[in-house]
Amino acid sequence: MNMHTNTGVQAPASPKSLKDTGLSIVMMRDILLKTVFRKNLEHVSDMSEAICLSLGLTQQLVEIAREQKLIEAQGTLHAGSGSEMAFQLSDAGKSRALDALSQSEYYGALPVPLEMYKEQVKRQSVRNIQITREKLLANMGHLILPDSLLDDLGPAVSSGRSILLYGPPGNGKSAISNGIRDALGDMIYIPQCIEYAGQVVTLYDPIVHTIVEEEVAQATSLRRTDNRYDKRYLMCERPTVMTGGELMLNMLDLNYNATSRTYQASLQLKSTGGVFIVDDLGRQEEPPQALINRWIVPMEAEYDILALQSGEKFEVPFDTLVIFSTNFHPNEMFDGAALRRIFFKIKIDGPTQEEFLKVFAMVAKKKKMPLNEAALIHLLKVRYPTIDNVYANYHSNFLIDQMIAVCEYEGIPNQMTPELVDRAWANMYVKDEEIKH
Repeated sequence: MNMHTNTGVQAPASPKSLKDTGLSIVMMRDILLKTVFRKNLEHVSDMSEAICLSLGLTQQLVEIAREQKLIEAQGTLHAGSGSEMAFQLSDAGKSRALDALSQSEYYGALPVPLEMYKEQVKRQSVRNIQITREKLLANMGHLILPDSLLDDLGPAVSSGRSILLYGPPGNGKSAISNGIRDALGDMIYIPQCIEYAGQVVTLYDPIVHTIVEEEVAQATSLRRTDNRYDKRYLMCERPTVMTGGELMLNMLDLNYNATSRTYQASLQLKSTGGVFIVDDLGRQEEPPQALINRWIVPMEAEYDILALQSGEKFEVPFDTLVIFSTNFHPNEMFDGAALRRIFFKIKIDGPTQEEFLKVFAMVAKKKKMPLNEAALIHLLKVRYPTIDNVYANYHSNFLIDQMIAVCEYEGIPNQMTPELVDRAWANMYVKDEEIKH
């Protein structure tokens, strides 16, 4: 059941004690030592910023390390230090830092325990979003879409369940997928990394996650307490992972770097709280059925199963709106069981002649190409009958860009003529003929 709210996403509370982080003292201490060693830090304020822990709690960690003779004060305040005492690793501290680095090269922001992250995922679930017709229109206003399509898309997106968009190529399936992504529109909290069984998995990916600046966030509906939240998280737009023909099954598993002994999150884990778009399904090396089989349990159970190098398996949340887009008919790619598990199946047909003319006129206006009645009649009465009057949304951009390229080359103003239509058309389709060698 969706929880529709206008108050925004509840922020993760800032830890009030070291225990509140959910991490062991040893793990936090070792990450602190590694960070100080790698970044050559001296002041507690810099350490606090680097490990994303409050100044007070970082000071407590430093004191624990001092008691264990791993960190020592440099003794005096020096120029440029302000009022802060400078610290350095002792010989024992350097030795411990190197030992910890040999086990894992990870340093920096403290991780968020997986169980704590699961609770935050529930608070900001993609299934909690209410998508209205107005919101979809606002993000797809540049597309000419029939009302019946919006009637199908709205419930599909609001449900947060999987969607299959299928139909002939060049009719906006990718653009519709992007519009759905943009319609989600709010912000969530992404941990820089998560922890399970003492292992750190880096989750934040600058390619997938767009950080929202503090000033922007304050002007939104994000609900925070005293403007403070757990700094191990980053405020980001809802993530989008878009893959195409390059998608491989191993991208859906944890990526372990044997040299640094660190883990990178899988693609679908990075997309948690957002959208995972599989474009051009059927063009991958992996069979479509195999890809769908990999997602059957996550899409139904709302959790995924990943494995560490040790072979230990564990559950992670699967809170992702999965959108499959393909030019093939679903019955050609999947068996009945797989199709049942894709909750919404929406066909994206090519435009009617009337819709095509609307798109053509809109594109021509945008590209400053004057419309010409004779050229349009030639296009509709001479050219389209050669392909059984099958229209596609990509045709408008293609034909107009071709005519503009000819005009620029010949040094004449943008214009549309039957001759230019023919030259553009010749580049849109390749004549079916035998090439003799």
